[in-house]
Amino acid sequence: MSLNKERLETTIIHASVRGEYERKTGAVNVPVYLSSTYHQDSFDGFGPYDYSRSGNPTRDALEKTIAELEGGARGLAFASGMAAISSAFMLLSSGDHIVVTEDVYGGTYRFVTEVLPRFGIEHTFADLTNVEETARAVKPNTKVIYIETPSNPRLGITDIERIVEIAKTNNCLTFLDNTFMSPLYQRPLDLGVDIVLHSATKFLSGHSDIIAGLAVTKDEELGNRLAFIQNSFGSILGAQDSYALIQGIKTLGARLTQSSESAQKIATYLHDHSLVEVVFYPGLASHPGHATHARQSKSPGAVLSFRLPNRDTAKTFVDNVQIPVFAVSLGGVESILSYPATMSHAAMPKEEREKRGITDGLLRFSVGLEHVDDLIADFDQALTKATSKVAIRN
Repeated sequence: MSLNKERLETTIIHASVRGEYERKTGAVNVPVYLSSTYHQDSFDGFGPYDYSRSGNPTRDALEKTIAELEGGARGLAFASGMAAISSAFMLLSSGDHIVVTEDVYGGTYRFVTEVLPRFGIEHTFADLTNVEETARAVKPNTKVIYIETPSNPRLGITDIERIVEIAKTNNCLTFLDNTFMSPLYQRPLDLGVDIVLHSATKFLSGHSDIIAGLAVTKDEELGNRLAFIQNSFGSILGAQDSYALIQGIKTLGARLTQSSESAQKIATYLHDHSLVEVVFYPGLASHPGHATHARQSKSPGAVLSFRLPNRDTAKTFVDNVQIPVFAVSLGGVESILSYPATMSHAAMPKEEREKRGITDGLLRFSVGLEHVDDLIADFDQALTKATSKVAIRN
């Protein structure tokens, strides 16, 4: 059954076992092929697998699953989200130029600013929520426009179709990090994007137990080029982690739906709280990208960020919340509270963070599966203590 005949929530359950072998056995789970090499029956011609860096049946099932979910020609599974992102950038050559969204994950910022220049690849950061600014940032040697929407950590929204139009006009590729939305809520390839990237560690896995990255290309030729990079660098996802990720994807629909519903309620609560200066969440009508996001996505998602007055206030809040994990990462069944200045964006210099609005009072919150009333009650008591401390100091 193809995607146009069933809902994506159904596809995520069954896509991984639609291969010929599973149809023969009736297995509801893909086997874990713990083999580094494969016997070849013929001296003159090898089978589909020869060495697991180049291909593994379990990883193959995962890669076909993400390709189907994103509506792409080819999927590739990497050892981490940054392995997927950096491998995609390795499609470039010396002398090329990229335009990158200014509100970008810190690890991507580090790779773009500290690694790519060593290979003669130039970059320009631009506000991709501003179409005119994006168009001005394109140069004759621009080969890629790199998008995050919603962006990390301030949930900026880029109009995907308009940026794709700029890219096509200038003969550029578009890469898009779809980690926050997943294919359940946003399908960038349908909007013209060339490569979709995921830190599959996050919502696709959902259990904070593996590190993984995924990439899906719009066409086969680009997929073959990226597969060559993957095989050359060898940053592949192992069979056991591929199996774990397949299992995580099967519960994506239920997990992300509940977490997103809770995130909307929490964002509304924070928006109305006197100590919170601003809430960044596309589900709020006050968000500048609200209408654009609603047009190109199915849900605001399960991640939000909010700004408290300063570092001391943020610290008091973090010290007093009891339910969320205070940690790097997001997208788990447990709610995860992060401090971008020293976590996700620690690689970004302070002056660059502040230029992007990543202040010392900014917190990012990934909503898990706890009862939303418990989370709001926990936030309320922690904010009350933070408010009291501000009052005493004043």
